[in-house]
Amino acid sequence: MMLTSTLVWQEHAEGAAASPFSLEPGLIIWTWVVFIALFFALRKFAWPAITRLAEERERTIQRQLTEAEEANKTAQAMLEEHRSLLAGARDESSKLIAEAKTVADREREHILEKAKQQQEQLLDRAKREIAAERERAITDLREEAVDLSIAAASRLVQSRLDDQANRKLVTEYLASLETKR
Repeated sequence: MMLTSTLVWQEHAEGAAASPFSLEPGLIIWTWVVFIALFFALRKFAWPAITRLAEERERTIQRQLTEAEEANKTAQAMLEEHRSLLAGARDESSKLIAEAKTVADREREHILEKAKQQQEQLLDRAKREIAAERERAITDLREEAVDLSIAAASRLVQSRLDDQANRKLVTEYLASLETKR
């Protein structure tokens, strides 16, 4: 290379105009000598390293592609498993919701039945209490009627008779009126 530059320098120094397109036989020969020497040096030292690196790179890429395919297959399998689990979970949730609705309906029916029974019990108790109050009121009215009758009768007769005997007489009379009805 140095020789080539020296030749070009001499021609340039002599005054000849050096053109990049001019053919110089010395330059051509030295260019070929440098090219061949460089070719053999690269072939002996660099080419095996370059091919070895390219082969290693190719093996690495092939291994990565294989790993990627395996990872893809694993991901697909996991996706299918996830989908089946999701479908199972949806089915399970649907069953749970249906079961919860059934339980809620049964519970609602039970609560309504219980409320209805309590309502009937309250009505029965209220009817019994009303009947007892009516009986008490009738008894009180009878006693009042007896007392009023005795008071009226004693004023009419102007004589005071025995209270117990009068009460018994009026009570029997009122009882006989009830049985006649």
